[in-house]
Amino acid sequence: MTADRTTKARVPPGGGKLYLCATPIGNLRDVTLRVLETLREVALIAAEDTRTTRKLLAHYDIHTPLVSYHRDNARIRQPRILEALRQGQKVALVTESGTPTISDPGYDLVRAAIAEGFPVVPVPGPSALLAALVVSGLPSDRFVFEGFLPRKGQKRHARLTALRTEPRTIVLFEAPHRLLATLRDLADTLGPDRPVAVARELTKVHEEILRTTLGEAQTYFEHHPPRGEFTLIVAGTEEEPSEESKSDLTVEEEVAQLMAAGWSRKEAIKRVAARRGLPKREVYAAVHREGQKDWRK
Repeated sequence: MTADRTTKARVPPGGGKLYLCATPIGNLRDVTLRVLETLREVALIAAEDTRTTRKLLAHYDIHTPLVSYHRDNARIRQPRILEALRQGQKVALVTESGTPTISDPGYDLVRAAIAEGFPVVPVPGPSALLAALVVSGLPSDRFVFEGFLPRKGQKRHARLTALRTEPRTIVLFEAPHRLLATLRDLADTLGPDRPVAVARELTKVHEEILRTTLGEAQTYFEHHPPRGEFTLIVAGTEEEPSEESKSDLTVEEEVAQLMAAGWSRKEAIKRVAARRGLPKREVYAAVHREGQKDWRK
């Protein structure tokens, strides 16, 4: 195994470290002792939602300075946090709930800290993704996390189409006001009989886990207005796609479609190869040849 040169090449003096602290997804007692110890010892806490984090800090009598760090102010806040690290300070990053960098802007800060050689330390704990998966009753040995689907348009359609033949269990996040639309689109694309577990308010007083099908889940929430944040665990397909259902797109077009939906080139090639039963190198070669044609035009 080769060393990670991005972290070993140079470590700035002063002892600055970035800690990724997982916080409760509902029940405040789910926080780990190590997270509490870290939040007390660092010089600064960067929080996606300071209101939620203040409740946690107040509950455990922690008085560490707090600064907001979310999608809308990340560009402004990131330089301040990096400067604190340069000065040798230890900084904790927390999301609104659960584990940082999962569907939140913390990823960019982590990349920036690594680029400057600062140690990035995981302090693990609660995760809505894993909590919902393990109680879903669906296979958990292999799964794919999709986060939030694109809200509309071609990107949403392409992502849903790609999931239709996904054999692994699928994990999604969704907001209450978009839940019905997502259940409807999933049922239309994957089929209304596809098993699903819909989890909401995990570890809270009104925790609910509905184990049913996509079609029945849609009907249920049409009569029970969705409240709270949702995690959807959708069964993967159990069947190989028939000849009739296979895409009419060329390999190159299918890769381009996935990239337009937000997948990296590498992951798009990997998915198309798996779906078509082709070696990855063969798909890569086809895409490379097509790219050369476009360049010559």
